[in-house]
Amino acid sequence: MFSRRQLFACGLVTASVFAAGGAWAQAYPTKVIRVQVPFAPGGTTDIIARVMSEPLGKVLGQSVVVENKAGGGGVVGATELARTAPDGYIIGMATVSTTAANPAINPKITYNTLTDFTPIINIAATPNVIAVHPSFPAKDYKGFLAEIKKSPGKYSYASSGTGGIGHLQTELFKNLTGTFITHIPYRGAGPALNDTVGGQVPIIFDNLPSALPHIKAGRLIPIVVAAPDRLAALPNVPTFKEVGLEPVNRMAYYGFIGPKGMPKEVVDKIYNATKQALADPAVKKRIEDTGSLIVANTPEQFTTQIKAEFEVYKDVVAKQKLKLE
Repeated sequence: MFSRRQLFACGLVTASVFAAGGAWAQAYPTKVIRVQVPFAPGGTTDIIARVMSEPLGKVLGQSVVVENKAGGGGVVGATELARTAPDGYIIGMATVSTTAANPAINPKITYNTLTDFTPIINIAATPNVIAVHPSFPAKDYKGFLAEIKKSPGKYSYASSGTGGIGHLQTELFKNLTGTFITHIPYRGAGPALNDTVGGQVPIIFDNLPSALPHIKAGRLIPIVVAAPDRLAALPNVPTFKEVGLEPVNRMAYYGFIGPKGMPKEVVDKIYNATKQALADPAVKKRIEDTGSLIVANTPEQFTTQIKAEFEVYKDVVAKQKLKLE
C-alpha cells in the first residue's frame, strides 16, 4: 500500500481528495498567503504584486505577503513555484518572461509551462518600451536606429534577465533591423533600471509601469513602445508597428498562477477575490496609473493566453534563430 504522502507526491491524488469532501478547500485560507515574484524588487511584476497584496488580503480575510525570488530571468522563482505544494498558500506572478519567452529560448528549463502550473487570473497587460539615458546621442526612433546602425557593438542594453521578455524582444528587434547592441542581463527590471538611469548602461527594454516614473522625471527618454496604439502618457512616441516592426509589438501580462494540481475550490476563491479587489476604483486606478490595462480574465482564458504566447515565442526563436548568449 502507498502512504498518503507517497500518493500525493506521485500526483495520484489531489489535495482535495484528502480534504474531507472539500471541507479543507472550502475553509481556505486559514493562514498567510505568499505571492512569489520571480524578479528583484522595483520592476513591473513586483509593482503589480504589491498593489494587489493588501486588497486581496482584505477580501480573503488573511494577510497576503510578497516575496521576491529573483534569478535567471524569472526562471529561479518559477522553478521553485512549480515544486510547491498545491494548497494555495504559495502562488506566483506569471509573466511573459517566465511562461513564454524564457521557456521558448532556454532548453535547460526544468518546468513545463503548459503542464506544471495552474493559471488563476491575468491581472493586467502592460506596454513595453525601449528607452535611453539622456546622454544617448539620439532622442527619437529615427535617430536611435541611425546611431546604433552607425556604431555596431558600441552600445549595450539592460534587461530584466537572460531569456526574459526584454531580452527576447530586443534580440528580435536587432534581428529585424540588422543592428548589434550588447546584452547586459540583470536579476530583474529594478536593478536594470537603476543602472540605466545611473548611466552605466545607455539603453533598456522594459515594461512601461516600472520605466514610466523615470521617463516622466526626465531620467529616461522613450524611443518606441510595444502597444496596440500610441499611449496617452507618451503621445509622441511611435509603436513598433508604426516603425515597421509589428512582430515586436507585443504587450506583457501579469497574473496569478499556482503549481499544478490546485483544487478548483481554491483557484475559484483566489480568482473571485482578485476580481473583487480589482473592482475597487482605487485599486483599478493604482494599476492603470502605471500604464497598465486591467484584464481580469478567467482561469481558462488565462490558460489559453499563456499557451498562445508560448507558441508565438517558440515561433520567433525558430524563425529568427535566437539562442541564449
